[in-house]
Amino acid sequence: MPLIPPDALLFVAPGCPHCAIVLQGLGELVKQGLVGKMTVVNVAAHPEQAAEYGVRAAPWLRLGPFTLTGAHSPAELKRWAEWASGEEGAAHYVEHLLKQGGYKQAVTFIAEDTQRLKPLLASIANPEASIDVRLGVSALLESYANTPALQMVLPQLGELTRHADHRVRADACHLLGLTGSAAARSYVAACLSDAHQEVREIAAEAMAELKMAK
Repeated sequence: MPLIPPDALLFVAPGCPHCAIVLQGLGELVKQGLVGKMTVVNVAAHPEQAAEYGVRAAPWLRLGPFTLTGAHSPAELKRWAEWASGEEGAAHYVEHLLKQGGYKQAVTFIAEDTQRLKPLLASIANPEASIDVRLGVSALLESYANTPALQMVLPQLGELTRHADHRVRADACHLLGLTGSAAARSYVAACLSDAHQEVREIAAEAMAELKMAK
């Protein structure tokens, strides 16, 4: 089944130095079929629409589920358009927000569709990810402790307990302990004898968390 290209909503402003580049880049993506349709709004002519979307500076772009501000090259816009049509794009977008200090925006993005938690595990599985991304993604996942949303990714977390890097195994054990599901015990129990002390300690803490799990 072919992917449905995202639509674009672009706010521009008079005298904006980057708006023309973004507008031109999106126009090319429409021609290529990578963007379904493009709506352009001049904030000076329609300040009420800008206020509705919380636009504070131009260019401001809503591309599928993503909100992007500032200058973006045609190549960057193409990449975001492609990501907007696939699951992995959610992880890229959350990483983008966290690197910009946009944790609150990331919280809202995940809350709109908690299935977006699953692709975030790619960041947990990457020990070379920046510390702000790893901490931010962990906090997002932790905020769904003892909920069906986190329990839905239990199998994937279980797989991460066998990761080659001990930091990933430790993080996976920690998050499994927060699922509140008895199904997590077998994965965590296997880490109680892990070769790395940190993993063993976190696994023990997770097992204590899961003691009363059903």
